[in-house]
Amino acid sequence: MLHENYELPSGALPNAQSEQLFARGHGVFPDGTTRATIERDPTPRYVQRGEGAYLVDVDGQRFLDLNNNFTTLIHGHGYAPVMDAVARLLRDGTCFSNPTVHEIDLAELLIDRIPSVERIRFVNTGTEAVMFAIKAARAFTGRPCIAKIEGAYHGAYDWAEVGQGGTPTTWGSSDAPVAVPAYAGTPGSVADEVVILRFNDAEGACRRIAAAADRLACILLDPMPSRGGLIPPNPDFVAAVVETARHYGILVVCDEVLNLRQSYRGASSRYGIEPDLIATGKIIGGGFPIGAIGGSRDVMSVFDGSTGRAKLAQGGTFSANPVSMVAGRVSMAAMTEAAFARLDVMGDRLRAALTAAIERRNAHYVISGTASLFRIHPKQVLPRDYREAYPSSEEAALMRTMTRYFRNEGVILPDGAAACLSTAMTDDDIDKIENTFDRFLAVAPVLEKEIQ
Repeated sequence: MLHENYELPSGALPNAQSEQLFARGHGVFPDGTTRATIERDPTPRYVQRGEGAYLVDVDGQRFLDLNNNFTTLIHGHGYAPVMDAVARLLRDGTCFSNPTVHEIDLAELLIDRIPSVERIRFVNTGTEAVMFAIKAARAFTGRPCIAKIEGAYHGAYDWAEVGQGGTPTTWGSSDAPVAVPAYAGTPGSVADEVVILRFNDAEGACRRIAAAADRLACILLDPMPSRGGLIPPNPDFVAAVVETARHYGILVVCDEVLNLRQSYRGASSRYGIEPDLIATGKIIGGGFPIGAIGGSRDVMSVFDGSTGRAKLAQGGTFSANPVSMVAGRVSMAAMTEAAFARLDVMGDRLRAALTAAIERRNAHYVISGTASLFRIHPKQVLPRDYREAYPSSEEAALMRTMTRYFRNEGVILPDGAAACLSTAMTDDDIDKIENTFDRFLAVAPVLEKEIQ
């Protein structure tokens, strides 16, 4: 309950149509929706349409969207060049068992931009991209195991899921993080084949990598894990992990499904990482399903079946479908270096404004992120890794209250995940985010007393 003296800026927003749809959803889905990531409070808001930087729900409410389908829509909603290109394409056909020129066009664009990518394969999702990157590392090295960062999210592949959702009661000691399975019934052998590393702990990571080196195919590295707090990597950590991997013949796999949006050349390039493989997706599909695995010509040769059976077969009925290929090429072509620079400027301005509001209000919040990404933490000190970013029950309640406040001010703010900007946003939109946060901080002390 909100404090009796606190009123939402415009009262509780209408939600009747969403409630009716949610009731219908419970008749066909186990929990009313078909994605575990859908936020509900307690009812999700059903969207009718997107308009640039904004969403309009089925009850007619308009919201500035800081989720952008989990950072996918770098141009916002209904980006006209993509819509026009896809509309022209639809009459020619949406998917074939044969290749099309469109897959070559998008592949050439990505290879031209991302320094470590010499060859590429397309799949349908970020989960598939990570899965095939891990499989490629196994096929290349002949080793079964992987190492990954504690708390980092890499999709729904069993080995990639391990350690992504540990809690203070399950994650073990800081010196020996436990490989916590993601779901009940996970084969015990899966956890045995995953080594968990703490982000930005160079000494600990190198020690654990060395101890398992003869079994490790790859180190799965998110340059800035969203669920880990959206914290930049320490250069010493990155250098130590990569050097250790090279010493033992372990491949470095960077998951840039989310973080490719950090720069024209991606996040690995931004932080001086030269991975053997990159898994990406989201922004490269222009709003349509996509994933990609790219890397050196040598490592990517495991997919080559031109002279016989490939070491690793990779298909997929909708892989490289022309709709995703065309939408991705048009969207990425518009993301010039100038477009990325503009997002950087907006992101820097917003993070600075949010931090200034915190200092002005003497509030216990901190801001993390870079480029077009940011995250608000209800903490006094900026976290350094997943364990420090993990919210207490009171902090989690504060975040839910903040998300609710933003929503009632007409802003969709992800709860406990990365928020992002889009090229459709304007300076007025940045002002709206800043002002909403400042007003929230003004009433936050009252709300905190209610939660405690």
